[in-house]
Amino acid sequence: MLTRILVTLATLFALILPAFANEPEMELVMVEQDGCAYCARWNAEIAEIYPKTPEGAYAPLRRVDLRAPQPEDLTFKGPVIFTPTFILVEDGKEQGRIEGYAGDELFWTMLTMVLRDHSDFEEITTGDPAQEVQPGE
Repeated sequence: MLTRILVTLATLFALILPAFANEPEMELVMVEQDGCAYCARWNAEIAEIYPKTPEGAYAPLRRVDLRAPQPEDLTFKGPVIFTPTFILVEDGKEQGRIEGYAGDELFWTMLTMVLRDHSDFEEITTGDPAQEVQPGE
């Protein structure tokens, strides 16, 4: 009986795992540099909560230093000039970007627009505005 259960579970895993392997990997790449006041402000206001949000779960944050060589697994559509620059990448290829940081409300608005326009991300809402928590709050 136990053998039959284990074989069934192994078969299910073999069928399910390839579906996950084919899903595109989304990341939010933050290009930053030492001494960047706006990077420091983003770190103080957003960095701690970002991974706890639906956006952070969908597109985990990856940090890249502006002065370091660009990682070989990333392809950007153009040079990064400003820090911070947030680049939404899918399988390492740029889909959209946000240049600069002007506060938490604008960041979340711009991120929502980039995700809406360049991915299949769907905002999670409870349907009850009293229970919804905004990421910037």
